[in-house]
Order: sequence, then structure tokens, then C-alpha cells
Amino acid sequence: MMIEMPRDARIYVAGHRGLAGSAIWRELGRQGYQHLIGRSHRELDLTRAEDVRRFFDEEKPEYVFLAAARVGGIQANRSRPVEFLLENLEIQNRVISESARIRVRKFLFLGSSCIYPRLAPQPMREDHLLTGPLEPTNQWYALAKIAGIKLCDAYRQQAGHFFFSVMPTNLYGPNDNYDLEGSHVLPALIRKFHEAKIRRAPTVTCWGTGSALREFLHADDLARACVLLMSQAHDHSLVNVGSSQEIAIRDLVRRVQDIVGYEGEVLWDSSRPDGSPRKLMDSSRIRTLGWRPAIDLEAGIRQVYVDYAGSQGAVDCHEGKSVR
Repeated sequence: MMIEMPRDARIYVAGHRGLAGSAIWRELGRQGYQHLIGRSHRELDLTRAEDVRRFFDEEKPEYVFLAAARVGGIQANRSRPVEFLLENLEIQNRVISESARIRVRKFLFLGSSCIYPRLAPQPMREDHLLTGPLEPTNQWYALAKIAGIKLCDAYRQQAGHFFFSVMPTNLYGPNDNYDLEGSHVLPALIRKFHEAKIRRAPTVTCWGTGSALREFLHADDLARACVLLMSQAHDHSLVNVGSSQEIAIRDLVRRVQDIVGYEGEVLWDSSRPDGSPRKLMDSSRIRTLGWRPAIDLEAGIRQVYVDYAGSQGAVDCHEGKSVR
């Protein structure tokens, strides 16, 4: 049975300018939702309890998507563990507890596939959570996200709130972070190869051995899944969302190199960590609700490269080559 969100429902998307949040915002707009509520970090610091309480009292959202978080790749997680643990806990605790206080109709907490054990059985099912040690390179972020999942579960159990969590695989798309110190693997590769191409650098060095396997999903596909879950009746407290297709990092590097048009040599720094050896999600739950990913990985990478290169200078949209 469908539980339709009224088109005039008051919907708050926390983190509406980020990768996942902006995709959810676009999808809600595409589907005709009329009253979307968003605040930038400058307008609302989600770690400040009084400010968050005042916002909820004034705006009174009926549905909440929590996509705001401090995120980053291996280097960012390793260098700033305190921020990744503490800031994410603060954001989650404020938004989840205030949503419960005013009794929003439905609440979606956005997590990450890194919550699962480093050596979890593959593909990773939702019930593999907390069955083994975490991947050390992102454990701080993972611990915060696990705490958020469990807080949603606690509100479901204690007060009957319809709070649930969505675990996306590795995301990419518009509004991604291309900072080499804080970005994830795909945007980092796009920037590295683009800059090397512009400079005519003879080599590009990539981390690890390239043997790790990863699954990628366009943020717009995730957004369709999130809006679907908010508008359907289901009893799931935790739902994986992935493409069900995986690729070795070495092969991903070759694909990005080809799309960007970089003709130099790729070197591998094996002293750097690979991260988890494999992270394939079991997305059976969301697929039973009728969702399927629509954006092919290669087409998606070409799209985001055109966007990124266009922000750096004009590009040929057909060839993906810089023409500035």
C-alpha cells in the first residue's frame, strides 16, 4: 500500500547542497513536491542544539531526510578522526531528537556502506551489521553512522516513530567534493587526471594496489530510492541501496583515464592503503519495492566529468576533452 507524501507536505532536507542531499532535493522537485525546506551550514549549524531546536519549532517539518554529515575519503578519515566521530554524532543527535520531539510523520537517516565489517560476507546484507571489526581507515565515520542507525531504531522501539535508515554504496554525481585531501576515490581520480592532462604531466600516482573492488551509484539513483522509501509502506529499519555492479579500482582508474583523455603513465603507491578489499551491497530489499538503478557507471562518469571540467573551463561534451 502506498503512503503518499502530500505534494504540499513540509519536507526538510538536511544537507540539501551536498552530493546526496542535493540529489534528493532535485528528485522531490521533479516529482512536484511544493514545500521543500533547506538551510545552508551558514544559515543553520546543525551541531548547535539551541539553533536546531528553534529551526524545528519555526519550520515544523512533517518529513525529514537527514543527508547532512562530515564526509571524506581515506586520507580525511585518517587525519581528522575526532571531527568525523564528534561532528557526525552531534548532527545526528540534534536532528533525530528534534524530529522525534515534534513527531515528524516519517524520518530517513542516510548512512554509508562503511558501517559493515571490513570482512563482511559478500554481498553485504543489512543483518551483517555489527558482526565483525570495522575497516580501520574509516572506522570513526562508521561508528558515528552506526550510532545514528541505532538511535533511529531506539525511537522506533520506544516511541513508535517511523524512523528508518538507508545505506548507500559509494556515491558520485553533481555537487561532489573534489578536494584531494577530503574527497572519495572517484572525484579524486577525475580531478587528478584532469589536472595532469591540463599540465601535460607524464605520470599520475594512485593509492594502493588497485585490487580493491568497489560498487558505485549515481546520486540521482539514490535519490529516487529515498523518495520511494518515504512514500511506501514498509517495515524495514535499514535498507541497502546499491547498483549491484562492482569494479576493481585498477579498472576504474583506466576508465576515468580514458574518459578524461589523459595519455600519461599511471603509477601505484602500494605503501598507501587500499581500504576494505571488497564492498558489494545486497540491495534486495529496495529492489523488492520496485527500484532499479537507471544510470550506467560509464555514462555517469562522463556526465560528471563534463560538469567538473566545465567548471574549470570549456569542454567538448561529446569527447570529454578540454578546449579552453
